[in-house]
Amino acid sequence: MRGSTTYWRSGPWAKTRFTGIPVMDASLTSPFSLQQDANGSVSFSYLDRNSKPPRITTTSEGSLKIFHHNGTDWAVDYEAPLANSCDFYDVCGPFGLCVMSPSPKCKCFKGFVPKYTEEWKRGNWTGGCVRRTVLDCQGSSTGKAADVFHALANIKPPDFYIFSDTLDAEDCYQSCLQNCSCLAFAYINGIGCLEWNQDLMDAVQFSVGGETLSIRLAHSEFGGNKRKKTIVATSVSLTVFVILGFAAFGFWRCRVKHIAHISKDAWNNDLKQQDVPGLDFFEMNTILTATNNYSPSNKLGQGGFGSVYKGKLQDGKEIAVKRLSSSSGQGKEEFMNEIVLISKLQHRNLVRVLGCCIEGEEKLLIYEFMVNKSLNTFIFDSRKRLEIDWPKRFDIIQGIARGLLYLHRDSRLRVIHRDLKVSNCYAEILSV
Repeated sequence: MRGSTTYWRSGPWAKTRFTGIPVMDASLTSPFSLQQDANGSVSFSYLDRNSKPPRITTTSEGSLKIFHHNGTDWAVDYEAPLANSCDFYDVCGPFGLCVMSPSPKCKCFKGFVPKYTEEWKRGNWTGGCVRRTVLDCQGSSTGKAADVFHALANIKPPDFYIFSDTLDAEDCYQSCLQNCSCLAFAYINGIGCLEWNQDLMDAVQFSVGGETLSIRLAHSEFGGNKRKKTIVATSVSLTVFVILGFAAFGFWRCRVKHIAHISKDAWNNDLKQQDVPGLDFFEMNTILTATNNYSPSNKLGQGGFGSVYKGKLQDGKEIAVKRLSSSSGQGKEEFMNEIVLISKLQHRNLVRVLGCCIEGEEKLLIYEFMVNKSLNTFIFDSRKRLEIDWPKRFDIIQGIARGLLYLHRDSRLRVIHRDLKVSNCYAEILSV
């Protein structure tokens, strides 16, 4: 704070980390701890047992600095806020998003536009953004499509959130969906469900780290209710136009099917040349049916390269579908390498890949479905954690160790796992 004005905000505390500090991701063994005495007083302490005690100071400019001693001098480990960065509080105004990479700049959330366009162009972003299309929470009762949610990754949770007493991410989604005052929600490991009922303030998008924030938007923002207006001069010209339109559409459909058929054949041939036995090539319609057209209720999680959905094939077999985002940066060669690599890593403690699906820009990986979900579902749930007694915990630790040992040493293809965290470990040992 500077006087009564907020200067910098760390983001909400998630048991071991501050969610607004990207270097403190979910896998960090945090040196911070929180204590609360019987009188309700709360305090933070900082202790890194792997090094000498640190030094924490606040500069005359209002910056927080954490130092460690390197043997000869004190070196800065962390500093905030940094000059000319998104660290300063609410740089972009209400519903504005400060993007850290490649250089700090403001943009509006999807579905929003600058409140003062000319000022925004000049780099004065404090006015923030306003909603482009009015929400319609009731949906079918008004004859319009209901609101939808748009998910953004790597976000510093905005200010003025409220806690919602829900059990898991799906309950969090349903809670916000059914509350017309809820403008956004996020389910964060170590915290639970957060909801926003007022303007989103001090939102930042990091290049790495952060949380997934889902924002309520009008259905028409996704192209669902746009109307076409056509002026017709005479009935004859309308007839000719319709005939030509059907002819053009028929030609286009034939062309698209032909190109798609060639593309699928090319991918199939590439897979056969790679000698990957037991790897299936799934049709897009099969995946859409299995995941209920990527329904939010089927969504299992969000990663750096896309979303993961639960699906059920016609024969009743359950699958997990990894849908790579268009911003993942993976081309045909990189995607092919991932398919071949993962399919050749066969071990009882590793999730098995069943196949893939490619159509147009869509690239999907299909895995076996883990019934008990990821380990964080149990660890961070006060009730479910009681299901894991110490013998089961020991079995889980052994399973993780065996999987890593196979990847790092015993596999024919040497792989280094650089993203080990509880959300990437699946607790199938509980079903034994």
